[in-house]
Amino acid sequence: MKSPWKVIWAVPLFFLLPLHTSASPVHNDQPGTRNSNDHICVGCVVVVSVIEQLAQVHNSTTQAAMETLCSYLPEKLFLKSACHLVVRIVGPDIIKLLSADMTADVVCHHLKFCEQVPGQPLCHLYPLPKEAWKLTLENARQIVKGSPTLKYSRMSSDICSLPFLAKICQEIKSAIEHSVPFKDVDSDKHSVFPTLRGYHWRGRDCNDSDDMVYPGRRPDNWDAHQDSNCNGIWGVDPKDGIPYEKKFCEGSQPRGIILLGDSAGAHFHFPPEWITASQMSLKSFFNLPTALTNELNWPQLSGATGFLNSTSGIKEKSIYLRLRKRNLCNHRDYQNISKNGASSQNLERFIESLSRNALLDQPAIVIYAMIGNDVCGRKTDPVPEMTTPEKFYSKVMETLEFLNSHLPDGSHVILYGLPNGTFLWDYLHDKYHPLGQLNKDVTYDQFYSFLSCLQVTPCHGWMSSNQTLRALTSERAKQLSDTLKKIATSKKFKNFNLFYVDFDFQEIVKEWQKRGRQPWELFEPVDGFHPNEVALLLLADVFWNKVQRQWPDVLGKENPFNPQIEQVFGDQGGH
Repeated sequence: MKSPWKVIWAVPLFFLLPLHTSASPVHNDQPGTRNSNDHICVGCVVVVSVIEQLAQVHNSTTQAAMETLCSYLPEKLFLKSACHLVVRIVGPDIIKLLSADMTADVVCHHLKFCEQVPGQPLCHLYPLPKEAWKLTLENARQIVKGSPTLKYSRMSSDICSLPFLAKICQEIKSAIEHSVPFKDVDSDKHSVFPTLRGYHWRGRDCNDSDDMVYPGRRPDNWDAHQDSNCNGIWGVDPKDGIPYEKKFCEGSQPRGIILLGDSAGAHFHFPPEWITASQMSLKSFFNLPTALTNELNWPQLSGATGFLNSTSGIKEKSIYLRLRKRNLCNHRDYQNISKNGASSQNLERFIESLSRNALLDQPAIVIYAMIGNDVCGRKTDPVPEMTTPEKFYSKVMETLEFLNSHLPDGSHVILYGLPNGTFLWDYLHDKYHPLGQLNKDVTYDQFYSFLSCLQVTPCHGWMSSNQTLRALTSERAKQLSDTLKKIATSKKFKNFNLFYVDFDFQEIVKEWQKRGRQPWELFEPVDGFHPNEVALLLLADVFWNKVQRQWPDVLGKENPFNPQIEQVFGDQGGH
């Protein structure tokens, strides 16, 4: 785990926003020509913008806006205390600079959270001032002359030696130590905790003290005496002495759903109300601690393994919920083995956390969905960093061999193709980003350019005004998809059948437009990159219908005993 003091500065200033951790390829995470902390610059510009807009919305002072922002944050996970700590340190300078009509870019450069690298372009979100940049920064220094001088970008625990900060620092340290039950996020064990790779990610354990009890296993002695597979079906029917698991589940072809995915599969989501001043309230940040301990992902609402009812209000359900509805013996048998930044080239780092025993467990449906990071990069010229079809083929085959050695006989693996991501630019570039909606001053084109300049963009190839680069990125994505098709049609494995499905985003766009809606509404508004909850559920609907139509055996039979299971076991212990 990273130093908690780094986390302190990250959280209250939304430096957790760094989009490079949300989608950029892990195998690209090496220092480039720019400052490796440039994602902090993004966080600073965002927060200063929010402070300025809060003052505008509430017709208040900058000082009051900062206090309002801190008041919205929850006490949990040291968030409120950390916010007050940072405001106490950098607040005076922010007040003076915003009062002098300096932009958030100028403020963050003055505070040293942003830095112009020699020989590199000056990165900015807002229009540059009319006067020369160096003169602007000199004016900023004169404006704050006499303020306490701290090298803000070098903040660390040593500032807690300052008497006026010691008490707050101690509160934060205590909150860190007592906030959450940290555990190994790569553990292959099912958990009784929701976050930190707990049951938001894979079915909840029903007996954490027994390693032989977990979702997805074949029932032990038909679960006559205990629920060994946590599907909520156990015991013996007193009428005939037959175990319920045997009576209701034998021959029903139970199976679980496992996703091997990236940030899209994990459902990376940064709620727009976190940075939209006009929408902020005490309720806005209620779920922030949960999101932080889920790495800013919401797998509990994802298209593949989501088990909670959608917050979007659409009728479509996740693949897991459809599989569960088809056969209630599948209750809790889901695993979301996805990570921000995952690609074919680094999947081996965490695929070991997959929990499936070829001898003891039920078959599974595995969806391989590395849909972007093999072609997405942060660098100005991302093409050389893209995965080649040859490397892609090699790594996918390694993954399939691993699955063949871990999945029970009768499983199925579905390879998901990569999208033609040019739709990102087509649908979003001229729309206003949440930061620009109040004053109509920041479009996605500007936001994309800012991230690309800092080399913290999730995908420079598709989030670019360069049409040629967008086309090259889509061409490589097509080559990798063709590689998956080739593998699916030419390779056979002992323990599973292999299939391929196209990533057809245009199909869900058409469906969404039939409902009178707009394509741009299908993307995460803050990062302008990830499919949002609605898009993920619509994609799940397309996926399910195609599999049901072409390969119905993959989904298993509908269980005729579902009504009896509901009658005897109710919600089967919930999720």
